[in-house]
Amino acid sequence: MDAYAQLLLLDNESVEFALQTEDVLGAVREAFVLHSRRAGRVFPVVREKLHTGGVFGIKAGDVADQNLLGFKAAGFWPSNRQAGSEPHQATILLINPATGRPQVVLDGNAITTARTGAAGALGLKAFARPDSERLCLFGTGVQAHIQLTYALSTLPDLHDVHYVSYSGEAEPDFEAQFRDRCTIRVAKDRNDAVARSDVIITATPGGQPLFDSAAIQPGTHLTCVGADTAGKRELPPNVLEHARVFVDDMQQAQTIGECQWVNGIKCTEIGDVLEGKVAFERNRDDVTVFDMTGLALQDLTVARLVYQSAISSGKGRTVAWPW
Repeated sequence: MDAYAQLLLLDNESVEFALQTEDVLGAVREAFVLHSRRAGRVFPVVREKLHTGGVFGIKAGDVADQNLLGFKAAGFWPSNRQAGSEPHQATILLINPATGRPQVVLDGNAITTARTGAAGALGLKAFARPDSERLCLFGTGVQAHIQLTYALSTLPDLHDVHYVSYSGEAEPDFEAQFRDRCTIRVAKDRNDAVARSDVIITATPGGQPLFDSAAIQPGTHLTCVGADTAGKRELPPNVLEHARVFVDDMQQAQTIGECQWVNGIKCTEIGDVLEGKVAFERNRDDVTVFDMTGLALQDLTVARLVYQSAISSGKGRTVAWPW
């Protein structure tokens, strides 16, 4: 059968099979560098609230010299929790740029989780103090879990974790997943936990500021995950104005990220640091912020990794998709 008349379908199990940590880190780093070189394009983001209470978005892009083209349709449906299912949902499609024919449809949930966790890890390695020992985590969902997982692998001295749950109460099941790697406990006072931490990770739905700006101490690094839509925020006022701010994409950060709240904020794209275009040397007392909104190029490079793995391993299911 003509290859263009076939479509490969990769479900969550097939996708997770290919998501090895070092490979994902490499693919995400490549995405940031491609963006810095402007060798990969990021198309305007679609991000819209729905009448159902969900938020729907499309992130698309291409890398011309790699014949890589595609998009991710994704969003957040909070009512899914009532049915016992995941509120974040994503589907990725890679397309042949020469013909417009779809090549592979991938479950995007695991890819989104892994590529965002890897981005956070790259930010920690680039901007956080390497001797960071204490971390304050806001959130206990999928993204909070992956961010903490990568943080524990990235910062060798990290051993003490306080977390803030939605209810404010301890979540034993969440703690159990990390107890063999660190001391972890629920924060009794979120501002006190922030003040005692070297690293702060915010991974919530982004409904409102999570702590007081005065709690942040010199030398702290903040990874911000939850602000990905106009009107969302996790940081209080007067944090970005007094920090060294890094982003994955300047325009996205100023439109849908934390940077939307400060007009004209000076920021640097992480790809420029990784590529060596911009030198960064942390002073001991610097407060650094990595405002992550998620690049389409991250989805594409990781999806390509999964696609190539599936081809070589025989994973997935092929269906007829005639012209």
